[in-house]
Amino acid sequence: MVKIVGIGGSLRPNSYSYQALKIAVQRVEALGAEVEILDLREMKLPLCDGGDDYPDYPDVAQLQATVKAADGLILATPEYHGSVSGVLKNALDLMSFDELSGKVTGLISVLGGQSNSNALNDLRTIMRWVHAWVIPEQIAVGQAWQAFSEDGKIVDEKLSQRFDKFAESLVENTSKLSQVV
Repeated sequence: MVKIVGIGGSLRPNSYSYQALKIAVQRVEALGAEVEILDLREMKLPLCDGGDDYPDYPDVAQLQATVKAADGLILATPEYHGSVSGVLKNALDLMSFDELSGKVTGLISVLGGQSNSNALNDLRTIMRWVHAWVIPEQIAVGQAWQAFSEDGKIVDEKLSQRFDKFAESLVENTSKLSQVV
């Protein structure tokens, strides 16, 4: 069984990014993977200063250990000013090749406006830089304020199908690559 860690890059209480992450997690779990969500809203993480020692922040060690023990990742971010949220970028900056190299990664962005790929492209570059493997299936949820029902489900059937394909690709590719390593 593959182990996936989901990280949402929003600090908002009713974040659309977390709604999208939870949908992806449900789909991945339905395929037999074990999933843990690291909720950055509940973690006390410092701003990365380029160092590698944060003794006053035990959540940094938890973040690093949890990601290192995983086979794959789901990263979900709101798109702020055409890029990745600062909180997700900071969390990634608090890790190194030790935690991120070789991780199969699925990417999700959530936008208030029309769907585009800016944050996804930036995340793809970041993850490639640390030698992670990003699956080709990615999800950009445009006009997020109307994409989810009140109970947190995806309204559009085509978008729901994209979440299915995303989950299938993430689990399949993580399983393949984790057997090789």
